Amino acid sequence: MEAGAGRKRQIEIYVGGVRGRRPSVPADSAKLERFAQRVLRPEAFAYLAGGAGLEETMRANREAFERRRIVPRMLRDVSTRDTTIELFGRTLPLPFLLAPVGVLELAHRDADLAVARAAAAEGVPMIFSNQASRPMEECAAAMGDSPRWFQLYTSTSDELVASFLRRAEDCGCEALVVTLDTTMLGWRVRDLDLTYLPFLRGKGIAQYTSDPVFRRLVEETPPPTLEERPNLAALAAVVELARSHPGSFWRNVRSAKPRTAARLFIEIYSRPTLTWADLPAIRSATSLPILLKGILHSEDARLAVEAGMNGIVVSNHGGRQVDGAIASLDALAAVVEAVGDRVPVLLDSGVRGGADVFKALALGARAVLIGRPYTYGLALAGEEGVRQVIRNFAADFDLTMGLAGCRSVAEIGPDAIADGACSTRP
Repeated sequence: MEAGAGRKRQIEIYVGGVRGRRPSVPADSAKLERFAQRVLRPEAFAYLAGGAGLEETMRANREAFERRRIVPRMLRDVSTRDTTIELFGRTLPLPFLLAPVGVLELAHRDADLAVARAAAAEGVPMIFSNQASRPMEECAAAMGDSPRWFQLYTSTSDELVASFLRRAEDCGCEALVVTLDTTMLGWRVRDLDLTYLPFLRGKGIAQYTSDPVFRRLVEETPPPTLEERPNLAALAAVVELARSHPGSFWRNVRSAKPRTAARLFIEIYSRPTLTWADLPAIRSATSLPILLKGILHSEDARLAVEAGMNGIVVSNHGGRQVDGAIASLDALAAVVEAVGDRVPVLLDSGVRGGADVFKALALGARAVLIGRPYTYGLALAGEEGVRQVIRNFAADFDLTMGLAGCRSVAEIGPDAIADGACSTRP
């Protein structure tokens, strides 16, 4: 990132104001969410914004960041700042990546493709979602040489997993993020109250319907039987399925394949039998670095390193899986201590601004994942909305780092942060 990029972004916004222009995407994270809610359908916002149960884990994620306080140091020359980091041999301009977020078509018709273009334009890695609305190949083609990773949910079909991994390698993904905490869906009250699961309507399964193994499995699977006489709601769902499924809309309306594909996905996408014993098969199936996402316990972190994994993402899935779980930031220090410098540790869940990025790095994270904020930017302004969110995070982090007295990411250490109740005396 160029020196002074934070100030450059500030000036860009302020000068635009003199000319009567305001950004289409608010810089304030709470306002960003509120504005996105205004433009999204209720079921779309519920799915993207909601968490498990009473959403205590979502609140805990934010409270964990709020408890930590940055301790700025004075009289240091911070006129030149270096925000770059290194991950798996690649130098990145900023210490954050775009997290895998499923069913992005709920936010914008261009979905993952708009995010891919924005990430490439800003030089930030995108982690392709296993539950994408556009195939990984399409997104990779839009990114050129820009860095991208792939997220994997371990399916009950080993053949399908192997196919996903081959495709990820073929389209230039540089790392594999295996999500561990979604062996079944959490109890998501907002979605349940709206009786809405997008996958049953053919949304968020583009990695599957574009996969040769999955398509063969669909051909081999008997179509689901209709247990009740179709009503208007069921017919509307059929129309949604036909629009989401690849191919001609009218052909899809007359075919049972869209319904078969959606039901088959529900049956095979998650693997509740997943154990540590399954990791060697994944390790042997790809040459990519593997990071385990969903680690919150220090012992699990040690086991991950012993299993030959190349990195860890401390995450509670943004509060979407276990209600009342430990905040990701609260789990970070113990995980970092458990693995030492053997593998990089990344932080996911609850990140809402550049100061949050700074705090996570001070507690030992190599980088963080940003999720919901860029999704809201996508809802408000498509590709440009995602770019604005990235620029705002970059500017906020750059300025926070400099104002805290740090000239580079390497200078952000434990002494740069304190618990809110702690003394700052030496």
